[in-house]
Amino acid sequence: MKKHELLIGAHTSAAGGVHKALLEGESIGATTIQLFTSNQKRWEGKPIPEDECDRWEEALESTGIEQVMSHDSYLINLGSPNHDALHKSQKAFREELLRCHQLKISYLNFHPGAALDSSEEECLDQIVKSLLTVEKLAHAGPTRLLIETTAGQGSSVGHTFEHIAYLVDRLEKHIPIGVCIDTCHIFAAGYDIRTPDEWDKTLKHFDKTVGLKHLYALHVNDSLKPFGSRKDRHAPLGKGEIGMEAFRYMMKHPFLKKLPKYLETPDGPPLWKHEIAMLREFAKH
Repeated sequence: MKKHELLIGAHTSAAGGVHKALLEGESIGATTIQLFTSNQKRWEGKPIPEDECDRWEEALESTGIEQVMSHDSYLINLGSPNHDALHKSQKAFREELLRCHQLKISYLNFHPGAALDSSEEECLDQIVKSLLTVEKLAHAGPTRLLIETTAGQGSSVGHTFEHIAYLVDRLEKHIPIGVCIDTCHIFAAGYDIRTPDEWDKTLKHFDKTVGLKHLYALHVNDSLKPFGSRKDRHAPLGKGEIGMEAFRYMMKHPFLKKLPKYLETPDGPPLWKHEIAMLREFAKH
């Protein structure tokens, strides 16, 4: 790591310009952030204007924030069996990657997709095909694409490490790919992390199935819903079904401690400021 020993932040707001997300991050003590580079609820996204890119660069320099992560639009489904929805998704994903390159963003985090009325394997194969359409573009900038583990809600894929491995195995030789584990999602999907022993078992399973070398980042959230519920509902750290011991151990674990971490817990900046400070404190003891 260049400047900071610990990279901890949250998904901050880019309202008023992407640089505002960096400034909000600084205000809560973040050393990294995640943001939306455009409206996550609309298909159409525009390139970042040059003057806004300049303000972004200035804010990066003044805040010292690094390893920034973008989260793609919630509308995108790279595994959709519907031709029109798939075309829109592929176009929106390409535009997102272009914006990430404009801003020299480290990671583009994305939910792999949902099968809808197709099989899981058909969905996974379509995701691979969709991502291969940006193969040339993916090598044109610094951004690594990170598959986010999902809770398994509805027909979404990515809720088993085997799904993740299926994608990584088929993509790693073609595009810069990696994984972002969401603590709430894997817990809801049936991977226990409530105790140090369970964390270790889950990481061992991940390493055997996917490979820890592919794990680049963590979304840090407690779970409002119980273990194995396959419901994606975030809770403040220590206030959900996972419990604080999991996050305390995460900050002591020699591998996990070094990964950039992004809070998506409810209640926004006041809570994040407290949780960032708390996670830093865990790492000291």
